[in-house]
Amino acid sequence: MIVKFNLKRLIISLIIPLAVGGLSAFITRGDMEIYKTVERPPFSPPSIVFPIVWSILYILMGISLYLIWNSDDHYTDKTFAYTLFGFQLFLNFIWSPVFFSANQYLLAFIILIVLWITVLLMIISFYKISKPAALLQIPYLIWVTIAGYLNIGIYLLNR
Repeated sequence: MIVKFNLKRLIISLIIPLAVGGLSAFITRGDMEIYKTVERPPFSPPSIVFPIVWSILYILMGISLYLIWNSDDHYTDKTFAYTLFGFQLFLNFIWSPVFFSANQYLLAFIILIVLWITVLLMIISFYKISKPAALLQIPYLIWVTIAGYLNIGIYLLNR
């Protein structure tokens, strides 16, 4: 089964997560300075690492979405995969304002737990449709794990 390349779908698939991430960053732009002032747990990366990693992860999300959308798998219902993708993107979007703008570190950590579970379920769902799409999300799951460590550490050290 040969699937044809679809540039329009690829562009749309890349724009969706990049736009959501960009909007979240725009909303919290001045508030992100809080990361430099709070007490952080050991092995906390410098703040410059975050926009680089998130940009890469949003691109990987977009490529995964494209692989699912462009898949010729007609036997699997893609609705659940799309729903998980959308829900994880929503959780991803709201985490930054909750953490950086509202300084609600415990609530942000709870959001990350739900995000982690959702990303795991998304990987499983994607795997049934496109193994490469699923594998491209493993760095995201790892990064959300790291974010969870940092988030709970900041909560515990700054309450």
